[in-house]
Amino acid sequence: MTTATPLLHADGLRKSYGPTPALDGASFSVHPGEVVALMGPSGSGKSTLLHCLAGIVRPDSGTVHYQGRELSALSDAERSALRRSEFGFVFQFGQLVPELTCVENVALPLRLTGVARKEAEARAAEWLERLEVDTVRHQRPGQVSGGQGQRVAVARALVTTPRVIFADEPTGALDSLNGERVMQLLTEAARDTRAAVVLVTHEARVAAYSDREVVVRDGRVRDMAGVA
Repeated sequence: MTTATPLLHADGLRKSYGPTPALDGASFSVHPGEVVALMGPSGSGKSTLLHCLAGIVRPDSGTVHYQGRELSALSDAERSALRRSEFGFVFQFGQLVPELTCVENVALPLRLTGVARKEAEARAAEWLERLEVDTVRHQRPGQVSGGQGQRVAVARALVTTPRVIFADEPTGALDSLNGERVMQLLTEAARDTRAAVVLVTHEARVAAYSDREVVVRDGRVRDMAGVA
């Protein structure tokens, strides 16, 4: 069930890179606890939409509101603080810091918000255990498998108990078995914490974990809810 007021809402987003339009009046909403899959072919604008929703990219026009606040009205420092504390991110290749151990990688978002190292790593270890990779906590990313590394990345996204998790092709670099397990663990943890998930994917088996599918094509959005 969704509430009447969206947690995150975009209206009429337009974004171009040079002469090429990436978004052409895209509008989108996600509610607390909802998992939404953004689907579409390569170059359709779905990753640009995700980056605008997360405040990483500024749209040329249109607005993004998070809990009633317009992201473009926030300073760079305020948007950065929002991404550290209330948004979580999972990318296709994990983007873990190679010089840090897995537990240090997961603890990093907490450390950036001022949490003491001992407490941050204890909370990180709890998430590594929940994501079934506690055995690699003291290894570095280059020493673990792709599936293990992506679970570490999911733990890092969840450790701050974010309100929204942005996942951009989170299983794109994994085999089907590891991809399935990563999605199971990600969506189960998100539902337990009532986090919303905005999931970019081109795979139907990954989108099947969502509550709702949205198709992005030529920079425009079509909500598939109720579409036969």
